[in-house]
Amino acid sequence: MRPILSSNIRTWSRLGQIGTFYGVALLELGSEYKNLRLLTADLAVPSGMTRFQSAYPEQFLNVGIAEQNMIGIAAGLALEGNCVFTNSYAAFIAVRSLEHVRQHLAHLRCNVKVVGFSAGVMSARSGIAHWATEDIAFMRALPNITVFSPSDCLDAYKIAHYAAETEGPMYIRLSGGPNAPIVHKEDYNFEAGKMERLQKGSDVCIFATGLMVKEALDAAGMLQEKGIACTVYNVHTIKPLDLEALEQSRQSHRLLVSLEEHNIIGGLGGAVAEYLSSRNGSPRLIRMGIPDAYSAAGSQRWIWEQNGIDSAGVARKIEEELI
Repeated sequence: MRPILSSNIRTWSRLGQIGTFYGVALLELGSEYKNLRLLTADLAVPSGMTRFQSAYPEQFLNVGIAEQNMIGIAAGLALEGNCVFTNSYAAFIAVRSLEHVRQHLAHLRCNVKVVGFSAGVMSARSGIAHWATEDIAFMRALPNITVFSPSDCLDAYKIAHYAAETEGPMYIRLSGGPNAPIVHKEDYNFEAGKMERLQKGSDVCIFATGLMVKEALDAAGMLQEKGIACTVYNVHTIKPLDLEALEQSRQSHRLLVSLEEHNIIGGLGGAVAEYLSSRNGSPRLIRMGIPDAYSAAGSQRWIWEQNGIDSAGVARKIEEELI
């Protein structure tokens, strides 16, 4: 992969994760991988697929508003030797199509990448019908599926390349819209299955994923002013989880925190808790995310604030737990 310039990162931020994934990364990969196929459930325009569609019309298929059927078509194409990317709202492709993902992709290990955009509460004012706050839990429970949740557009770009190069079913959760937060101001070495440590501290370790990585960094800055030093990890790969980093962190911090734009049950926090339950002498784990309830609709940041997962809410919670 070519080196990424800081100017590219700033441009991609304006496009958002989905625009970068399809309008930049997969557009580049279309000529390199002739077996690359893009399928969409009537969402080519909002997904930024139109340039790919124009450049490689034989590698693109719009199946219409038929997410379950799309998974079946994708599996068939994959069994013929293709690398297939499917896409829809995360709420639809990870919920409505779950049985089909389980039967056709997880069980058969088809080379299909399930891309769910508008994950978390990104479709904020549309309400829970368009939110995806259970998708990590659903996909993480399926054998053979790798689960990604990029923190910013550079992560999304790198995950797209990795997915095209790597055999097997994957779920890729995209949550950053236009003018998405920037976590990486410069290029870095992406390793699938390895957490990325963004900063190091001795008191608290925050494991964050998706858009919550930027909130975790901002919260760590607020806590630093109060003498609380935080380690912050970007957990771009939720399955398989980086157990080595977890083991090191539990031995060197007073408090562990998981942070996600997802239900606190079954997501990143659940994965971390499952590992810690097998180890003696672990520090406390505070799971921060959407409580096991449905929230009222509003702006995305307002929903974060109501659930205490904005940077100020995270800093406040951690400070309270350390008192």
